[in-house]
Amino acid sequence: MIAFVSGPVAALAPTTAVIEVGGVGMAVQCTPATLARLRVGEPARLATSLVVREDSLTLYGFADDDERQVFELLQTASGVGPRLAQAVLAVHPPDALRLAVATGDEKALTAVPGVGKKGAQRLLIELKDRLGEPVAARPRPGAAPAAAGWSEQLHAALVGLGYPAREADEAVAAVAPQAEAAAGPNGPALAPLLRAALQTLNRTR
Repeated sequence: MIAFVSGPVAALAPTTAVIEVGGVGMAVQCTPATLARLRVGEPARLATSLVVREDSLTLYGFADDDERQVFELLQTASGVGPRLAQAVLAVHPPDALRLAVATGDEKALTAVPGVGKKGAQRLLIELKDRLGEPVAARPRPGAAPAAAGWSEQLHAALVGLGYPAREADEAVAAVAPQAEAAAGPNGPALAPLLRAALQTLNRTR
């Protein structure tokens, strides 16, 4: 398996980047977001996944290892091949996808071209226990969140996921009663609050 490619960007196309590796141009299929970070002539490093078919070898490239792992996990779901997996990531970055699955957000999945209502329902069921928690909701090793800091952490997580600060403020206020009821010695757990806040945001949109 080719785990990554590293070298100057030789060319860019709407769906492909060519990375020069040891004098060889490696064509790598990428999402628009990944391609937007690349510049011709500048060095780049892409995590990669090689898909082998009887008549082709296709190299898919990603901004980081997490995106590649999610790409490969998506293909463990029935009916999902590499092109659809890449289409999912083109619409939803890994953490946004984890949040959609964690909150059962069928509408978010049907926003992906090629995913209908039944396909979205199937993905929610099959991916529920595979993708894990959103990175923003995972506690740092050896560090427990302070009881007084849950609101700041939750607000930062929502803003980091692309929500405007005003909407993040409203979502934090909406889950405050739940946070107070669930508070323990180290404060409330952030992951359930993040799911509840996202459900609130989804209802208001």
